[in-house]
Amino acid sequence: MPSLGVVVREVRSRVDMTGDHSDQPPPPPSIAVVTGAGRGIGREVARRLASSYTVVATARTESELAETASGRPSIRVLVADLEQPGAVERIAAFADQLGVLRVWVNNAANLDPQPLVEITDERWRRVMAVNLDAVLAGCRAALSRMAATGGGVIVNMASLSGVAGVEKFPGLTSYNVSKAGVIALTEATALEGRDVGVRCVSLSPGAVDTAMLRRAAPHLRAGMTAEDVAAIVAFLVSDAAAPLSGTNIPIFSNR
Repeated sequence: MPSLGVVVREVRSRVDMTGDHSDQPPPPPSIAVVTGAGRGIGREVARRLASSYTVVATARTESELAETASGRPSIRVLVADLEQPGAVERIAAFADQLGVLRVWVNNAANLDPQPLVEITDERWRRVMAVNLDAVLAGCRAALSRMAATGGGVIVNMASLSGVAGVEKFPGLTSYNVSKAGVIALTEATALEGRDVGVRCVSLSPGAVDTAMLRRAAPHLRAGMTAEDVAAIVAFLVSDAAAPLSGTNIPIFSNR
């Protein structure tokens, strides 16, 4: 009959052979970045993704971000003004400190309704800085990191306002043009991410029950809520949506 010492040595040997290394550190958290997360669609997307990711929620207003994260310890907040140079890289660097970037949702948007003939260069640039330039910067930051760490998903929030052939409304020229650019940028990003495991999809909702809708088109009745949009985003970043990349998904929710 083998001694106790022999039995212990045999058990340890078997554990080593099976690769059970319980002292190894756990894998780093999977990170999702959501811009414009202080209210509306961005807030609901951040809250929805918080069940599966450590979420970096960003916006310009600290009090709104605090409300977004209230009672949700997996949401980390970062105040950032996307009109400012370097803001997106600061967000990406913050995400790097927390774990591995797997999802990036470009949701922040600026709206400045005015007739086309009254649009100044300065006001045009302010809309483009948030609605298109920051989306480019977000795609660039996300693509480079995801390509180096095994892939991920980028979701760009566009709008029916940027979809060709859909009814437009006066006073929204800069917004419409910016969202059309987001749709084109999504295709370009998906093309370059294809061989490195990075998907990119844009979502173009119509009327959503948010404060922005009430500013942009108060005559419209919303056919969906911010929670509805968040549910769609959660699907798009899931494995179930793996075949979807480079596509824009229009949602005809105007009522």
